[in-house]
Amino acid sequence: MSVIKDRFSLEGRVAIVSGASKGIGKAIARGLAEQGASVIISSRKQEAVDEVAAEFKKEGLEATGIACHVGDEAQLKNLVDRTIDVYGGIDILVNNAATNPVFGPLDQMTGEVFDKVMNVNVKACMLLGNLCKPSMAARGHGSVINIASVEGVKPSPMMSIYSVSKAALIMLTQSQAREWGSENIRANAICPGLIQTKFSAALWQNEQVLNHFVDQLPVGRMAQPEEMVGLALYLASDAASYSTGGVFAADGGYLVG
Repeated sequence: MSVIKDRFSLEGRVAIVSGASKGIGKAIARGLAEQGASVIISSRKQEAVDEVAAEFKKEGLEATGIACHVGDEAQLKNLVDRTIDVYGGIDILVNNAATNPVFGPLDQMTGEVFDKVMNVNVKACMLLGNLCKPSMAARGHGSVINIASVEGVKPSPMMSIYSVSKAALIMLTQSQAREWGSENIRANAICPGLIQTKFSAALWQNEQVLNHFVDQLPVGRMAQPEEMVGLALYLASDAASYSTGGVFAADGGYLVG
């Protein structure tokens, strides 16, 4: 019988992390690399991903930067093809890249905003998962980790289309889990709460808005990106071999508040 700590090892595994140049994506990428994975750092700008990969390599971690705008299908294919060229295959996909260009009421949302948010937050996750699936199946295992949000479970005012997109991402995750389980490919969603990142700055830099959110939290504070890493490491590893289709909140108790 294997020792439990060995089941958390990611030695020999290859991971793609989108939106990995900063925030939650960067924190998860570092955690995967620290557990032994070779990690593709992906984001829109090559300079940004090269900087993170160089930082990781100085720490003795294995990482390569590949720029990719997830809203561009050709760039998604290039990301997967180059990953396979560099590391030989793919075992782990973390769909972290997301957008939320407008903070406002639902009746002010336009079709253009809706399309942009859904293309990046949902469609790109489906397409990238589909592109990674053949390699995962050929290697006999795979883990897809979709970074959703508590907003996909319990919507907040002014976050309408973002909430819709994250609810759709949760359902995409469960569809992947149901359809791909027979090939030993697992899919799970992580739903962060309020995390102090550049992406959520519109929330935590406004004291009134921040207090509104924090007052609802049993733990009484927002989180740091590193506090999302533990769940990702579990779901990426063999320790989670029976976990698929799950929706895991890391929200300071927001959903029960």
